[in-house]
Parts: sequence; structure tokens; C-alpha cells
Amino acid sequence: MYKLILIFFIFFFATSSSYAYLGPGVGGGVIAATIGVIVAILAALFGLIWFPIKKLLKKRKEEKKSTIEKVD
Repeated sequence: MYKLILIFFIFFFATSSSYAYLGPGVGGGVIAATIGVIVAILAALFGLIWFPIKKLLKKRKEEKKSTIEKVD
């Protein structure tokens, strides 16, 4: 375990500069990709949570309506 941590620190702190130019398009791409990932996660959570709740509420409403019609 200690060897892994030591190797991590060696690679992390013993880096050299690459002297590469990253234009403004790269920053915009990173921001767009990050926002896209966040929106995809939120959409997945929304789909996993909202649609079952919606189905359950619709089922309860139909059951309530059918019991009212039986009483009448």
C-alpha cells in the first residue's frame, strides 16, 4: 500500500512542463463536456425518480375514481 502511495506522489510531483498551447476552444470544450455530463446525470435521475412516481399517482387516481364510481 505504501509503495502505491509513494509511486503516486513520485508521478504527481516529478512532472515536467510540456510547453503546449491550449487555445480557448479547449476550455470551452471542457466546460461544455462537463455541463453535458451533469445534465445527463440529472436527466437520468429525473427519469428514474419522476416517471415511477407519476405512474403511481396515476394508478392511485384511477383506483380512487373507480371506488367512487362503485359507490354511486
